[in-house]
Amino acid sequence: MAYDVIIIGSGPGGYVCAIKAAQLGLKVAVVEKRPTFGGTCLNIGCIPSKALLHASEVFAHASHGMDSLGVETGKPKLNLAKMMAHKDATVKSNVEGVAFLFKKNKIDSFIGHGKLLGEGKVCVTSDDGKQTEYEAKNVVIATGSDVAGIPGLKVDIDEKVIVSSTGAIALEKVPEHLVVVGGGVIGLELGSVWARLGAKVTVVEFLDKILGGMDGEVSKQFQRILAKQGMTFKLGAKVTDVKKSGKGAKVSFEPVKGGDAETVDADVVLIATGRKPFTEGLGLEEAGVVLDERGRVRTDHHYQTNIPGVYAIGDVIAGPMLAHKAEDEGVALAEIMAGQAGHVNYDVIPGVVYTQPEVASVGKTEEELKQAGVSYKSGKFPFSANGRARAMQASDGFVKVLADAATDRVLGVHIVGFGAGEMIHEAAVLMEFGGSSEDLGRTCHAHPTMSEAVKEAALATFGKPIHI
Repeated sequence: MAYDVIIIGSGPGGYVCAIKAAQLGLKVAVVEKRPTFGGTCLNIGCIPSKALLHASEVFAHASHGMDSLGVETGKPKLNLAKMMAHKDATVKSNVEGVAFLFKKNKIDSFIGHGKLLGEGKVCVTSDDGKQTEYEAKNVVIATGSDVAGIPGLKVDIDEKVIVSSTGAIALEKVPEHLVVVGGGVIGLELGSVWARLGAKVTVVEFLDKILGGMDGEVSKQFQRILAKQGMTFKLGAKVTDVKKSGKGAKVSFEPVKGGDAETVDADVVLIATGRKPFTEGLGLEEAGVVLDERGRVRTDHHYQTNIPGVYAIGDVIAGPMLAHKAEDEGVALAEIMAGQAGHVNYDVIPGVVYTQPEVASVGKTEEELKQAGVSYKSGKFPFSANGRARAMQASDGFVKVLADAATDRVLGVHIVGFGAGEMIHEAAVLMEFGGSSEDLGRTCHAHPTMSEAVKEAALATFGKPIHI
């Protein structure tokens, strides 16, 4: 059977592209190597990690956050097996939801390894080795990313003692000491899960700051907050060895700028040093598809590779490795293949760290604006001055708004605070329409809400805040 489009990969980019293309009247098929749909995100990434983040937050709050509110209980007991069952049930519900949407939209699906055979042809190899060829007017590579490992260092990841994010969401007991290699989003999220459940957590990071790409002021305050929660940081440290030792492991590292090397013992080591595009075994090289210097599929502004009718989206192409970025690309590409004008605004893609408190960002950082020579103004407002935050004992953090000095158009917004991942979207909508800090500051916000801090930061950008 010939299709209008065959999509290899059913993660957020692939499955959203498939559904949108089907809604636009195209005949669609999806190839997925896992037995369930949803890719890394739904199966072993975003969704299960958020289930554990929420559950561990509830446990931590019950342990030491309720007494001061007048809620007195006995000491809570951790049932890790039940917590993992909640995670697994959440995953099951989500992946079954994607399967339902495929059926609802009359999308054919093939479980097996997809391989591009050239323009308009895909071979699917099932688990039993059977190979079947399919034809399509368009083929989309949406295979996502894989664990990158530590650059220049061979590490034996067994997902028991030395783990990737996959193993870190499935530990059978709380480690006494968890060493996290990498101070990015994944490492800090999963590190905070196990810290809340009772583990001593040490983060070893090559750069001299955590959350490397985020606003520097955000990074500093966020690190102080995590340190108050008990996490330890070794910054500017290059890991030179990770190896099993007895029932645990040893992690050796040395200061990047010179100094004495150090070795620490760990029960579990989480390798969280980023991800790399998944392009292996897809037949791209044989088909002549060009990759860039970082192993990503090279595409034009319409997501097309150098091979006509072969497209790529999501983690496998340039840009931030974020599920929502892949989803937006999936929608845009479906529209393009259907003859419409799909588009993604890459200047307005929010990023969130789902710790407690959360960190959220959209647009440019101060460092990026300085480097680009852009004249800007900034306004800040702390949650410690917000009435709702005080009532909720959630006064850590702040909101920062960055706007063009001449036009007042908002260029970036950065939030550290409870619910930051939800609050960031009013900034994203504002920026999508080219709004100014004055537009935001003069928009009525309900009282009392955490979001009033966003309004106050905007007021501080073009004028003066009211409540400080």
